Formats: sequence, C-alpha cells, structure tokens
Amino acid sequence: MNEGLVVLVRSIISFFTLLIFAKILGKQQISQLAFFDYVLGITIGSIAASLASDLSSRAWPHWVALLTWAALGYLMEFITMKWRYSAKYIEGEPTIVIMNGKIMEDALRKMQFRVSDIMQLLRNKDVFDLSQVDFAIIEPNGQLSVLRKPEYEPLTAKDMKITKKPSGISTELIYDGILIEENLRQLNKNKKWLMDQLKSKGIKDVSEVFLATLNPAGSFYVDKYEDHIKKVIDIGDYKGPY
Repeated sequence: MNEGLVVLVRSIISFFTLLIFAKILGKQQISQLAFFDYVLGITIGSIAASLASDLSSRAWPHWVALLTWAALGYLMEFITMKWRYSAKYIEGEPTIVIMNGKIMEDALRKMQFRVSDIMQLLRNKDVFDLSQVDFAIIEPNGQLSVLRKPEYEPLTAKDMKITKKPSGISTELIYDGILIEENLRQLNKNKKWLMDQLKSKGIKDVSEVFLATLNPAGSFYVDKYEDHIKKVIDIGDYKGPY
C-alpha cells in the first residue's frame, strides 16, 4: 500500500482514538491541567503521533500503548475521585505563598517559584500592588488564587444594600444571519416581537444581523455585519522591526 495512504489511514485511526479517549478522560484534560495530567497528555499525544507516522513498525503496538495509557489515566482519575489521600499525592495540594500579607519564602523555594513569577500571576488577577494582598495560594494546576485585604475588596450590591434583579444567561436569537426560532419560543417571544426590536435599531432584515441575544432580564443585544467603524483601533505592537 502507498505510504501516503497508510499514513492517512493511521492518522484517521489515531485522531478518532484520541477523540474518544479525550471524551472519556473528561474536560479536566483541557481546563485544569495538573502535573500528572500534563505528563499524561504529552505522552498520549506522542504515542498517537507515532501511530500515525511511524511506518517502520506495525500500527497495533502503538494503538495498544495508546489504549493502555488512556486506561491508566482513567484509572488514576477514578482513584483520585474515590480516595482523597491519593488525590493529594498524585495531583498535589494548594500551597499558600502569601499569608497575612507576608511572602512565604520557604514555600516559594520549595515550589521553585520566583517572586517575579508570583508578581506576574498577581497581575493576571488585576492585582498590581502586593500591599493589597491578604492571601495568595498556588493551586495544583499552577493557577493563583488571591484574597485581597478587606479594604481593597470591590464593593458589591450587597455591601451597598442595593437590590438587583438577576440578569440570567443570554440566549442566541440570531446567529450568522439565521433566526433560531426554537430559542425565540423558549423565551416566549415571537418573530413579530423580534422584527419590531430590529426595526427600532434600523435593521430591516434578519440577514443583516451577525448576532442577536436576549437575556431573561430583557437586555437585547444586536451586532450587525456592517459595523460602520471608521477607524479600527490596533492594540498590537509596532509594525517593525525597522
């Protein structure tokens, strides 16, 4: 068989095998990569690549290896869900790196983190002043959780004793110029109501709209294909090098 065709068939097999395994192992592989998940993902990806392109060996040993690693990954997830101690050992524990406003140097040294790393993670949390931080914790997936000092916490409606109505989740009514009638019915609205809303914004037809949403509080959002923005702001760097 032609080598290109063999690679094509192997790639299809490895692609759908990975797709199935990723579904079985869950979304944690994507959004909450702990150290073990990171190693597991790299290894499975490497084996899948070998399955697709290594023509010097037969495909089935690679596929068995892929199956074995995925099964072991699933087994580890099952064990960590069942026994908390094993989860603490395999996935690690949260570590306090700032306590009562004081940097825990020993904890940083043990985790091989620099102060500059913590400062960067704090900036990602919109914290630019260390004196505002009461507690900071490195989570097992490497993310930083921050508790500001009470005087620097943003005011909430509860603090101001203001009653706010829940806004709920916005529902798409028009997407890419197509009316989603099922969503319109779920919100107890009809097409006439929608067209009245569009006409009030100078829109004559659904095909002019890229996206329209409505939330349970009644907030209606419309984005047209033609934005009529005269000057687009470029937030990128300069066009160089010069």
